[in-house]
Amino acid sequence: MIKQLTLALLAAGVLSACSLAPQYKRPEAPVASAYPTQAGERNGDASAIGWREFFPDQRLQALIASALENNRDLRIAALRIEEARALYNIQSADLWPNLNATAGGTRARTPAGLSPTGAATVSSSYQVGLSLASFELDFFGRVRSLDNAALAQYLATEEAARSARISLVAEVAKAYLAERSLAEQVDLARKTMESRGTAYKLAKQRFDVGASSALDLRQNEVLVQSARAALATLTRQRAQATNALTLLVGKPLAGLPPETTLAEQNIVTDIPAGLPSDLLARRPDIRAAEQRLKAANANIGAARAAFFPRISLTAGIGTASRELSGLFDSGSQTWSFAPQLVLPLFDAGRTRANLSLAEVRNNEAVADYEKSIQVAFREVADALAARATLDELIDAQRLVAEAQSERLKLADQRYQNGVASSLDVLDAQRELFSAQQTLIQARQLKLTNAIDLYRALGGGLQESSTPASTAK
Repeated sequence: MIKQLTLALLAAGVLSACSLAPQYKRPEAPVASAYPTQAGERNGDASAIGWREFFPDQRLQALIASALENNRDLRIAALRIEEARALYNIQSADLWPNLNATAGGTRARTPAGLSPTGAATVSSSYQVGLSLASFELDFFGRVRSLDNAALAQYLATEEAARSARISLVAEVAKAYLAERSLAEQVDLARKTMESRGTAYKLAKQRFDVGASSALDLRQNEVLVQSARAALATLTRQRAQATNALTLLVGKPLAGLPPETTLAEQNIVTDIPAGLPSDLLARRPDIRAAEQRLKAANANIGAARAAFFPRISLTAGIGTASRELSGLFDSGSQTWSFAPQLVLPLFDAGRTRANLSLAEVRNNEAVADYEKSIQVAFREVADALAARATLDELIDAQRLVAEAQSERLKLADQRYQNGVASSLDVLDAQRELFSAQQTLIQARQLKLTNAIDLYRALGGGLQESSTPASTAK
């Protein structure tokens, strides 16, 4: 009996290699072979650049390291990997027979009225053995297809966690730069308010002696209060940016290296973009979408197999005796073998509907995979397009700020000499403050764009750079 059962299980293992799932073929990438602004772009692998090399700021490095350790969203992503692994292990267990050790005993009293002998009797029975409970012989690959689908879902969850890690590194860096930008703008607004306050005192002294009009005084007062309002707004925005950064980091911002200005950020801005086809291997979100597509493809195989007979085995072997002491005596061996075949005949279209559902979900997974590629292509293309113009923008804005500073000096000289009105000075002050703010924001935009390109190319997963030969 044991030999026959073993042969049956071996045959089932061989036959389970059969699968009715469609042969998987990766869909063609629905994007161009090169980025729109990629003329002369050198090849490279941004994903091999470690984030410590990409972000040389020691304070930012400490913030990223803390976020990777304490961020709750990243913890949830890691726990989802464990959840997916457990679900896969549960599903893969169906590929193997479930053997159980059994032991039992019964004692029963039969009353005299029911006993064949006319006297009350007490009977006993004891059993010990092994049982095989409903092991499916996977002739048509149903169980194997479900196992493949569970494995693909588990791998997709792993890739999603890697994608979350990349996004977290980028978001921490961008939040840090936003806080630094607002800090510089707060400092600028404070200095502007102090400067305008001094100008207002001089205007009031001139008004008190009759050297200027009330209109000039009120216009100076408007500038002072405008700077005060801007300072209050920027202070609030900086506090909120700090709170957002604290949430990403996952703990209070204490014990960190000194802060640096935007101009001191040596973030790598000349990242080689490579080719769009490289994104398929470098972007975890694209790899996750492909694994979900593989899972949907495998589910079609399980749905197809449901049209065919399902064969399962239930068996047992052991010993039985009326006396506990006789369980292992000669001749007490027992066995049972109960194969079962279930052939679907009529289920009101349920099996057909399940196949249709699997096919529709597979088509959805194809569209999701293709969209993931298109989104990644757009993110890289947008970052490259911005990179081509940001240096020019910063240079132009710097010249604007310098010109506005000279304009203010000239307007003030003309006003002191009585050649120009105070309106020229006040207007020059407003324009200078606006130009200086825009210059700070332009510097932030350039750094943020470099981070967006780094993330879009799959960078941020490695902490330190990896050699080109070993880069994933």
